[in-house]
Amino acid sequence: MLDMILSQAVNGLVLGFLYVLIAIGLSIIFGMLGIVNFAHGAFFAIGAYLAYALNKEFGWWAALAAPLLTGLTGVVVEMVLIRHLYGKEPLLGLILTFALALLAEAVLRLVFGGAPVPFAAPKFLAGFVEYGPILITKYRMFVLATTVLVLVLFWAFLAYTPYGRIIRAGSRDPEMVGLLGINLPIVFTGVFSIGCLLAGLGGLLAAPLWTITPSMAAGAIMPAFVIVTIGGLGSFLGAIVAGLLVGITTAMTIQFQPEWSGAAMYILMAAILLIRPRGLFGERWERFE
Repeated sequence: MLDMILSQAVNGLVLGFLYVLIAIGLSIIFGMLGIVNFAHGAFFAIGAYLAYALNKEFGWWAALAAPLLTGLTGVVVEMVLIRHLYGKEPLLGLILTFALALLAEAVLRLVFGGAPVPFAAPKFLAGFVEYGPILITKYRMFVLATTVLVLVLFWAFLAYTPYGRIIRAGSRDPEMVGLLGINLPIVFTGVFSIGCLLAGLGGLLAAPLWTITPSMAAGAIMPAFVIVTIGGLGSFLGAIVAGLLVGITTAMTIQFQPEWSGAAMYILMAAILLIRPRGLFGERWERFE
């Protein structure tokens, strides 16, 4: 029983870190742009499908370009659609991004069909790794190490680079950043593309683990919203802690009470919000109050 719990906990960490990649992108877009991006899960699906197409045509190493292409797609979407919503009624952003999510799913269904498509992990990551009582596939270990590395690099980017400091300051008070002479439209485009790139990376890493279908976006966007809510708006640490809590809770529920697996993260969110209404690491943000 202990061996099974430990192995399932590690699987939960893998799932949780994938959720964190998606949630952090969603969080910085909402914090900086003030847009509730319901299309964020669609970029996760786009990243997975781009990885599938590149892998099919050119091999697995070419699939590594999928997150970058997803980020570039985000640049186009922000410049054509999203930037017209800044300063407008928040409901308009919600409606537009929801419609964009439906459009993206319809386009993916038209191009690739509605049936699931196969995407295997690279051959050098085939097989299992055993650490004492823990048995895990090599690919899951790769995903775990990659997501941790990406999160560390992204934290360093936010903490130590001028652009990262602009993002952190702008998420609190974009008007102040604009008054300092910083070109906000370029910053907003960059933030949106970074969020999409992280979602696309999540799609690439999840592709061999999940079933690639046009509707897979729904399986990513709701956990991302739950994680942002539990962790607290704008909190990098909160997103990581909440993502791991959601991942482990979901994995354990699937193992022991599979009929409750769909509701487990929502029950966890409700319980935490009863104690911490702003989330685990949430602070008061005057911008949204």
